[in-house]
Amino acid sequence: MRVVLPGQVAVAPRRQTSARVAAAVAGAAWPPLILTLPFWPPSTWTPGPEMDWRLMILLVGLIATPLCLWRLARERERHGRPATRLGVVWRFVFYGGLLAAGLQALVALAMAVAGWLEAGDPAQALGFTETTLLIFGVGFLPVAVMVGISYALWAGLCAAFIAYEPQAEAPDRMNRVVRRTI
Repeated sequence: MRVVLPGQVAVAPRRQTSARVAAAVAGAAWPPLILTLPFWPPSTWTPGPEMDWRLMILLVGLIATPLCLWRLARERERHGRPATRLGVVWRFVFYGGLLAAGLQALVALAMAVAGWLEAGDPAQALGFTETTLLIFGVGFLPVAVMVGISYALWAGLCAAFIAYEPQAEAPDRMNRVVRRTI
């Protein structure tokens, strides 16, 4: 008898579009964000520079989760991977960490450029750039990556269990068990 560890069972994407939509919405609805909104309502719901950071992260999740599902579908067409739920979750975590680091670096650079435009002289601009890059580029980068990875872990688990289903097993001519897509 073959022992299969959790997450190692072969899976295939569900054919229904509704499963991918449900996985994307459930993955974007990260519980720490959703649960804090009623207790600490955002000061403004409108998009812009004063928008609450939780709403910005929720917006990023609503865009990134379907994009990651699309990326996994293209990867599966080319290479046949990810073939297990663990592979789906791992790819979400990897891409989520990269996205969080990239977005944090982009925010730090945008804030530095905004500081240049507001500075009175080049020395003041240089000082603002140093402070901004140190705080947002170095200090907040590990925090952003940790938040991105935990958000992506949630989205990956939702995708692995909602958008993917176990593959059926069928014996072949040699009486071995072979995985086959339904």
